Amino acid sequence: MASAALEDELSCSICLNLYTEPVSLRCGHIFCRDCIVTALDTQEGSGVYSCPECREEYVERPTLEKNRKLCNIVENFRSTQQKEEKSEILCTYCVDSPAGAVKTCLQCETSMCDKHLTAHNKTVDHVLVEPTSSFSSKKCSIHKELLKYYCSEDAICLCVSCCLVGKHKGHEVELLEEALEKKKEKLRNVLEKLTTSKETTEKKIQNLQDQKRKAQEKADDEKKRVTALFEDIRRQLEVQEQRVLSEISRQVEEVSLLVTDIIEQLEIQKDELSRKIVHIEKLCNVTDPIIVFQDQELNEGDQNVEESSIHDWDDFMISLVLHRSITDLNTNMQLKTNFNIQNATDLLLDVKTANTFVALSDDLKTASSSETEKIRPDLPQRFTFYNQVMSMESFSHGRHYWEVEVGDCGEWDVGVCYPSIERDGEESGIGKNNKSWSLCTTENECSSLHNSQYQKINLEFPVQRLGIYLGYEGGRLSFYQLSDPIRHLHTFTTTFTEPLHAAFYLDYGAWVKIVAPVFSIEP
Repeated sequence: MASAALEDELSCSICLNLYTEPVSLRCGHIFCRDCIVTALDTQEGSGVYSCPECREEYVERPTLEKNRKLCNIVENFRSTQQKEEKSEILCTYCVDSPAGAVKTCLQCETSMCDKHLTAHNKTVDHVLVEPTSSFSSKKCSIHKELLKYYCSEDAICLCVSCCLVGKHKGHEVELLEEALEKKKEKLRNVLEKLTTSKETTEKKIQNLQDQKRKAQEKADDEKKRVTALFEDIRRQLEVQEQRVLSEISRQVEEVSLLVTDIIEQLEIQKDELSRKIVHIEKLCNVTDPIIVFQDQELNEGDQNVEESSIHDWDDFMISLVLHRSITDLNTNMQLKTNFNIQNATDLLLDVKTANTFVALSDDLKTASSSETEKIRPDLPQRFTFYNQVMSMESFSHGRHYWEVEVGDCGEWDVGVCYPSIERDGEESGIGKNNKSWSLCTTENECSSLHNSQYQKINLEFPVQRLGIYLGYEGGRLSFYQLSDPIRHLHTFTTTFTEPLHAAFYLDYGAWVKIVAPVFSIEP
């Protein structure tokens, strides 16, 4: 009995079950969070909120305070009750030989085996449920009667007496079975929506997992490609090294053979000279003049020693071989990295498009803002509203890459545009229309800009050099910060419908410089 009384105290007056995340109102009454939230939701729009227990009214939706201490008490009680319920429910009437109960009568509050259940059903027509030792959750906590009705206004289960007298009198109520069917219908609708949402979420997860897998596979392939590339570089370096070293060895061997041959000839000459010196020394000691004058070898006269020479060490030949080796290696690497240096072209600025406050260098690769206006003819292609200029060259297909340097003073925009871009008016700015895309600086911030839509880009340090990649058919325009390490800044994805020109905007004090030619990238 004490356990049942405690269970009543720890039960929510709305759902009549043990509290789940108990919260209290200002009046002090406690409910499950979900139960009171549902009850307050039904009162939404009525202009006033009230406590389902004492009917105290609130002008504004009351704040729910979690009762942590009661929450701990309920959890401890629930765990104890679960342990008790795990034990078998026995028949109330089988005293001498206890048997397991098959049903429990809520009116009689007794549990019965098959034998006693048959006898019970012959005498009365009571509500039978699965065997249980807990009856409080099935009965009204006030009238101790079976719960048969549901009050949708207060979202609470009621007994007959609750409907006839007390605070629920006159409320719209319905049988629990009917309310249960309606509740189940709502739950089925919610379940259907949740199932659909779950399926959509699962598809998103699967797509992301596929994307992650493809990215990993691509990364693995790139790692293999790069590893093979550097292995090839090392192999080619070794080959070219051996090529240069072989040339050095060849020259050394050539000089060595020549020198050895000359030394051998000189050694023979030296031996001959030594022999003649000894012979002459002997003649110098002879006193008979006839012998001296008749000596045939002496009469041959002095022998001139032939002078031999070797060519100088050809250091230029070594430099030439080294130069050719590095050139061949560089060409091979460019081909393997897909950068086609043979198709590299200079990217030049078009003076016909330059605003009169934009100064251009003689090589047409540097543009800077000018405090004084340049005298230039009025042309339809010239930018007149903004300090802008675009390139002579355009790109209508393929993949291309070029680099620019930017100054650290003034604001600038670097991007591309269609030739049909407006040349005058506020919408003629690069990135301020649907015909141009740019990376720009505004008030010490870096952003991407297209159709006047800014997207901020976080930078760890100022941009000094940019790499721009354009994949025309793929509809991709990417900007890279050429720092150490190289950092991707932003990528635009779209469908290009016109040729694209490189384009630049320069505020006062700003400058940009095209520092590398346009490289075509092989597919």
